[in-house]
Amino acid sequence: MLKTNDYEFWFVVGSQHLYGKEALDAVKEDTVKIIDELNANGNLPYPIVFKTVATTADSITQVMKEVNYNDNVAGVITWMHTFSPAKNWIRGTQLLQKPLLHLATQFLDHIPWKTIDMDYMNLHQSAHGDREYGFINARLNKRNKVVVGHWKEENVQKQIGKWMDVAVAYNESFHIKVARFGDNMRNVAVTDGDKIEAQIQFGWTVDYYGIGDLVAEMKKVTDQEIEATYAECKEKYEFVIGDNDPQYFEEHVKEQIRIEIALRKFLDRGGYTAFTTNFEDLWGMKQLPGMAVQRLNAEGYGFAGEGDWKTAAFDRLIKIMAHNEKTGFMEDYTYNLVKGHEEILGSHMLEVDPTLASTKIRVEVHPLGIGDREDPARLVFDGSEGDAIDLTISDFGDQFKLVMYEVEGKKPTEAAPKLPVARQIWTPKPGFYEGISKWIENGGGHHTVFSFAVTAEQIEDFAKLAGLEVVKI
Repeated sequence: MLKTNDYEFWFVVGSQHLYGKEALDAVKEDTVKIIDELNANGNLPYPIVFKTVATTADSITQVMKEVNYNDNVAGVITWMHTFSPAKNWIRGTQLLQKPLLHLATQFLDHIPWKTIDMDYMNLHQSAHGDREYGFINARLNKRNKVVVGHWKEENVQKQIGKWMDVAVAYNESFHIKVARFGDNMRNVAVTDGDKIEAQIQFGWTVDYYGIGDLVAEMKKVTDQEIEATYAECKEKYEFVIGDNDPQYFEEHVKEQIRIEIALRKFLDRGGYTAFTTNFEDLWGMKQLPGMAVQRLNAEGYGFAGEGDWKTAAFDRLIKIMAHNEKTGFMEDYTYNLVKGHEEILGSHMLEVDPTLASTKIRVEVHPLGIGDREDPARLVFDGSEGDAIDLTISDFGDQFKLVMYEVEGKKPTEAAPKLPVARQIWTPKPGFYEGISKWIENGGGHHTVFSFAVTAEQIEDFAKLAGLEVVKI
């Protein structure tokens, strides 16, 4: 299973010396209480570390420099406990290269009318401290996140947690490496793009390999390795032999296992966390990778078919945000246009991500009318239901554009005995006809990343950090 780094987030509190040492001591004491409780409540996926009560430009600048060069720090959370003159923040904020969250809160959640005095007011100045600090972030075009509310509220804590996942994905984006086995599908437009610009903007490295490089790795896989994985698969999945001869079925499943083991070794050796294949580039292979790809998807590897490196990289990125839960590569396939029952059937020839499964996963072997190779084994299942998002990324020459909409995910209600592939159904929340027409008008592609675990707001937060245009339908 792929893992991300053990990240943490630094907490920096804004104040000033005018309030005196006693007030600053109280500021620090309040901050430590907040951080301890936030870390203990279980709503945050990563720990918060208290760094400093910042009262000067030099101290702010120094801590932001340290953030940039500490690989374990994914971002900064700031709180204007008291009024912090924003000129102090200019240089440090300019230098900061990691995500920034402005937590607009205060220590107490109420106004104690019977006892309130200027000492209380001096320690609860977030209301105007936030405006001063917010102005300088807006003036610097910092693209930071603002979360408003009392720090004890579960909703506020969950907002922070979801932003943490975005911030970690943003950091990890600069470590995403995509291995392309073969080029893009010939004559297809939307899957191509500018790899240099993608590396500049998102940090993605995209490397080409001939399919022969994978075939050479496959030849090194031992029978013992294959047998061990085959036994694991028999325990994990339902084997549906169907009309196949049992020996034929076993041979074809083991061929996918050979591909899987070779792919994993190749990717791990090169530090790749995403990859693409292409049914037009299969020299030396007996089967198009199917079950092999799906099992790697389940481990967290990003993927897209037909050489679509942009979607493969974004698949890995969203999987990081989602902690690899119910997220994967998808393709719009066919419509149900019956009035009152309009919906989209999403699938692919073979490679639908099993993290989306809601039913027992079956291993089946069937002919594939494309690629001109042997019958490949694949994982077959039905998708899930609930709120989800569907998104795609395209290169428009002068910029990348992300198109997305929120959807209602649905499980199939009928069997499809002649369609032995994984299936996911959904209806765009903006409306079936409106969603599809706007998607097409904005140049959205047919390859997407589909997720039940990530929200549209998180995608917009990432896009803001990365300077990526978003069309939310």
